[in-house]
Amino acid sequence: MLSRTADSLYWLGRYVERAENLARILEVADRMALTPHSGGGHQDEWHSAVVISGCEEGFYKKHEEATAATVVDYIALDQDNGSSIRSCLQRARTNGRAVRAALTRPMWETLNATWLELEGGKDALIRDGDLRGFLEWIKERAIMFQGAVVTTMIRDDAHIFLQLGVFLERADSTARLLDVKYHVLLPAYEEVGGGLDFYQWAAILRGASALGSYAYLYRDGIKPWQVAELLVLRPEMPRSLAGCFHEMVDLLGQLADLYGGKHECERLAGEIHSRLRYGRIDAILRTGLHEYLTDFIQQNNILGLEVSKAYLL
Repeated sequence: MLSRTADSLYWLGRYVERAENLARILEVADRMALTPHSGGGHQDEWHSAVVISGCEEGFYKKHEEATAATVVDYIALDQDNGSSIRSCLQRARTNGRAVRAALTRPMWETLNATWLELEGGKDALIRDGDLRGFLEWIKERAIMFQGAVVTTMIRDDAHIFLQLGVFLERADSTARLLDVKYHVLLPAYEEVGGGLDFYQWAAILRGASALGSYAYLYRDGIKPWQVAELLVLRPEMPRSLAGCFHEMVDLLGQLADLYGGKHECERLAGEIHSRLRYGRIDAILRTGLHEYLTDFIQQNNILGLEVSKAYLL
């Protein structure tokens, strides 16, 4: 496969996944903004959404304050933001069109129809006050695309590169979503385990589509360390860091077999996966969850660069 074809498939997977993840981030912020604060104000939730999405610098160059209106507009619709939901879907469609022959008909039709509906006025839901409706639509379209990938795409190198992009992007998003709980969201005046803390963790679980999974696996009230364990170390959870790296190690192994050689990206993915597979949440919490997740995000970014060096350049 040509490296430019592999690159387009890889970024197609990443951009569709990123659009869905941004919708989840906005949903979490919106839920938390509705939670009463004993300390007053809801701005931290919207600021946290900017931090998680990784566009803090660009946002504050354009806006003075993180409010519901400014953050939703910038993360969902702003064409000047290269990582907005609109920009991600546009870039996904551009990459999909470049490798149209490698996509099945259901994949292309889902991707193309999503962009056309967005350009046709779907964003009016936000202006009409139905932010949740817009975010649900984004998540549904991303799930439809992934469903088309799973059920119609041949398991060849095209499928591997696309899914590799999906899981690398998903791991990054889950780590950022969990990290911001410790780093930004929890107010200094609020006691861990208090009422507000409970609703924040529940919102994060909903953002990762993990509230039902948490109840099934733990059969207990929401406890921060168990939420962290679920989203970091439990391989049964599709959006956990361990779950994502289980898939990536397998995909990179398939690429090594297909192309007859191993690369640094395969070694690095295996190393990260081993730490996740044999890690213990109590040890992670003792050393610091924020520090652990910050290091993970950096290593995940390095893995993305190594994948590009090995196959996409």
